[in-house]
Amino acid sequence: MKQALFEAAISAMARCHAPYSKFPVGAAILCDDGKIYSGANIEVVSFPEGWCAETSAIAHMVMAGGKRIVEVAVVAEKLEMCSPCGGCRQRLAEFATAGTLVHMGGPGGIARSVRMDELLPFAFETGSLA
Repeated sequence: MKQALFEAAISAMARCHAPYSKFPVGAAILCDDGKIYSGANIEVVSFPEGWCAETSAIAHMVMAGGKRIVEVAVVAEKLEMCSPCGGCRQRLAEFATAGTLVHMGGPGGIARSVRMDELLPFAFETGSLA
């Protein structure tokens, strides 16, 4: 499944809109329904007010009725390993479990895979707001 996620993330990255940073990023999510949802970073002129590839992928998943992230791949055109930014780590954690695998890579493939709890060890939990 890791290879399918990588390919979906690469394909999404090709459709990014990054005229300001010139830093294309793609992400792909495997949802617990077995479907893959992808997204790319989208920048706007009031940079950095755009949104990240992971955010785009999560939005596609939620709008399609998806609930839980099983695995994620994040790739950047200009890095061998691209990790999610801090905000996206928390967004991913919202829909993932501590054991959800996050694959990070670049054009050459996946460079490293970690569990969500390794990527964001002190994530806010929805239960803490009750």
